[in-house]
Amino acid sequence: MNDVVRSLTAWATFAGGVLVIAVLYWAQAVLVPFALAVLLTFVLTPPVSWLERWVGRVAAVLVAVTIVFATLGLAGWALSRQADELAASLPGYRANIRAKIADVRGASKGGTVEKIQETIEGIRTDLGAETPAGTPSRPVVVTSTPSTGFPGFTWLGPIVGPLGTAGLVAALVIFMLLERRELRDRLIGLIGGGRLATTTRAFDEAARRVSRQLLMQSLVSVLWGAMALTVLYLLHVPYALVFAALGAALRFIPYVGPIVGAGAPVLVSLAALEGWVGPLTVLGLFVALELFTNLVLETVLYAGAVGVSQVALLVSVAFWTWLWGPLGLLMASPLTVCLVVIGKHVPGLAFIGMLIADTGVLAEDAGYYQRLLARDQGEAAEMIDRHIASGPPESVFDALMLPALGYAERDRIEERLSQDEEAAIIEATRELLADAVEGMRRDAARAAVAAQAPAPPATSGDVVPATQQAPIAVLGYAVNGPADEVALAMLAELCAGLPLRVEITRTRMLAAELIALVREGPFSIVCFADLPPSPSSKTRYLVKRLRSALPEVRIAVGRWGPAVLADEGGEALLRAGASHLASTLIDSRDYLRGLTADAPG
Repeated sequence: MNDVVRSLTAWATFAGGVLVIAVLYWAQAVLVPFALAVLLTFVLTPPVSWLERWVGRVAAVLVAVTIVFATLGLAGWALSRQADELAASLPGYRANIRAKIADVRGASKGGTVEKIQETIEGIRTDLGAETPAGTPSRPVVVTSTPSTGFPGFTWLGPIVGPLGTAGLVAALVIFMLLERRELRDRLIGLIGGGRLATTTRAFDEAARRVSRQLLMQSLVSVLWGAMALTVLYLLHVPYALVFAALGAALRFIPYVGPIVGAGAPVLVSLAALEGWVGPLTVLGLFVALELFTNLVLETVLYAGAVGVSQVALLVSVAFWTWLWGPLGLLMASPLTVCLVVIGKHVPGLAFIGMLIADTGVLAEDAGYYQRLLARDQGEAAEMIDRHIASGPPESVFDALMLPALGYAERDRIEERLSQDEEAAIIEATRELLADAVEGMRRDAARAAVAAQAPAPPATSGDVVPATQQAPIAVLGYAVNGPADEVALAMLAELCAGLPLRVEITRTRMLAAELIALVREGPFSIVCFADLPPSPSSKTRYLVKRLRSALPEVRIAVGRWGPAVLADEGGEALLRAGASHLASTLIDSRDYLRGLTADAPG
């Protein structure tokens, strides 16, 4: 029954997604201007709020909207005029174009290009020869369609649609800015309900991310345009201002815009500049400018502004372009940012944020465990090295390696892993332990060199006794097998700088045998390793028997593992006679260090 419900839920979700996409496509005539107006409202809200303090709400909105749309209109008019002048001047560059075509044809003679051209011409000739000579040609019927409307105003047809869309966007922006507070309260009341805090955070984050993304993109575009103008002017490319402004505007279109913005002046330089040196110089400088913009400007100013992974952004660009055409391509980045925010704050849509956000999906310990499951010890070792280099080196055991042992045991208990697969993970962890210890030694040596002091003999223990002290004998007993033995080996490495002699038993024994071993040692400290999620009943029994037989022995129990695997058996272990219970290796190391400080001499 549950499988049927899950299947129906999945199909209902799929059908709902298809319905949403269909509505977005069929209603694009209304939704595209609305989405564009919403984005412009996000951008204009800060300056309008500032102007309201001086001239009032209505005047501030009208001034801001008039300036923006007048600037866009004048820029479009100026670019169209310059484009017309450029088209009119192209015949003057005919000699340069012919010379470059002749150079290309001369370079292709006798080579691969000429052979390909000859093959294509031969195929065309054969296809033409297959047509029978006597086949009559079909007469071409020319019909004229009577024009409707006013004959003198037919030129208005191509611009009525764009003007209508622009007017709708302008009207929506004006009324959204005038009633932005009322619209915000209505949306919060409609969506938020009893989740006002979450809804408010979602709106604030969406506004902040979209505004920052557009602001940083504008700054990058302006800097790119200034550098492009300088390059084109110095190389005497005609209409340098036009191409610089056009390229800066096209950078708002992801992926495609920068290519078109840089390609147009390169093509014009081929026609306007004599020879090949000038055009190739323009091409090389634009490649260098693009690399500088991507690697320096966008890294410094734009990194993290979108909050979307590059693959997800590319898929989003393709989706919105297919759905809404060129305007969808223009709005792809802001719309994807809004989807990230929705996925972050709406529990039912959390999968959206997981798919497209640029934040890590897997926690560090889960990612390390996944690499071990995939038998990729190389990347697991890289994760260990990164953790040692970025954080406290001694925390690598508790943060990465121990959780993997606990997760493997949990999956084996729940029959998601076989015993052989769990054994492979334990063996891989044993091998990686040696690499981790070596990495910790290198880190300690570098720190010692930086401090101009001799390197400590321990891998991570940071306490060296001031006086010579006889080492205290510690017996490490692995309750459940190899995984506990590896955990005890990690504890021994952490305690390498302490006056302790840690011996780890690698054989299972009865309680009486364990008591005899402790008595004959003699061992003053016994450390039981019992990794969760295995039940602690066996450890509790051993602790109780050992406490009853040797009351003077200190008993430390390590239930080392992540918080998600912790249980509530700690109190029972302490009541059974455990002197100390720890959930991390660092805690156990600190307890043993305290015992060495209290020990005589």
